Amino acid sequence: MKNRSIIRTRSSRWAHIVAALAAMAASLATTGAHAGECPANQVMPNALAGAATMPMGVVDTELSSVDLAQENVKLEHRRLRLRHMTIAPGGVVPLHSHQDRPALIMVNSGEIYENSSKCAVPILHKAGDISREFLGTQHWWKNSTSQPVELTIADIVNDGKPATMMEHM
Repeated sequence: MKNRSIIRTRSSRWAHIVAALAAMAASLATTGAHAGECPANQVMPNALAGAATMPMGVVDTELSSVDLAQENVKLEHRRLRLRHMTIAPGGVVPLHSHQDRPALIMVNSGEIYENSSKCAVPILHKAGDISREFLGTQHWWKNSTSQPVELTIADIVNDGKPATMMEHM
């Protein structure tokens, strides 16, 4: 008899945990966007009028890279690189393109807004968010807070293409 009550108690706890997780999932699903993504009803072309064109308060450090021409993928003039970027309060990463440069950007600390060519409203990225940049995305970022923002960025850069500073941001 004692074992049955223990089993019921454990089953009851799991039922409550499952119900709570289901409620959380349902509430997240109704928001229409995941953390750091454009809300579904705002996904549309954005001309980015008034975009910042000069960097301000940005320290961009390349930590390491791999020459992809020397790897099995044999991608001439391409490097997979890992960078760390600090954006000061009020700092700006200017308008740049991911025409042929896919990237993953992780926010390590702070909060920052991304203005994307694929979203009608600025996208808030918080610590822990990862932004995926690909398929011709153009965007610029602004730190509107009073704290620095720390990013880790992995991208594939085309060293064979003449590029402006903004294209390599």
